[in-house]
Amino acid sequence: MGDIELVLKEHHIRPTAIRLLMYKFLSERDIAVTLNDIESGFDKSERTTLYRTIKTFEKKGLVHQIDDGTGIAKYALDEKGTGENQSQDLHLHFHCEKCNETICLTDHKIPHISLPKGFVSKDMNLVIKGICDKCSEKK
Repeated sequence: MGDIELVLKEHHIRPTAIRLLMYKFLSERDIAVTLNDIESGFDKSERTTLYRTIKTFEKKGLVHQIDDGTGIAKYALDEKGTGENQSQDLHLHFHCEKCNETICLTDHKIPHISLPKGFVSKDMNLVIKGICDKCSEKK
C-alpha cells in the first residue's frame, strides 16, 4: 500500500484507510465503475463515505467521471492522474450495449476543439457505443 499512499499524497489527498482501499479497488478494474459497484465491494462502509471519497478523488484529478448515456455516473482512475486544476487527459470511452460496461480508450485522445468567441467549455465527453471485443467474440 506504500505506492498507493504516495499517489494519494502527490494529489494532496490524505491517505486514510478507506481512501487506500478505494484506490486499490479502482486500480484492479479495467472498466469504469458505478457507485453501486463500489458499494458492493465495500459492504461494511457507509454509502456517504464512499461517495465523498470518490468525489474527493474526482476533485483532485485522480479519477474522472464518465457519462456514457446510461444515466448512471461511472468512474475510472485517470491514466496520468492530472491533478487538481490541470488540463484533463481527454480520451475516448467505449460503452458496450451488450454487457453494459464502459471502458476508457486512453490510447485514443480527443483533439483540442476551438470554440467560437464567447463560448466556454466546462466538460467534454466522447463515448462510442457498440459491442466490445469480449461480447463480439461470444457469437
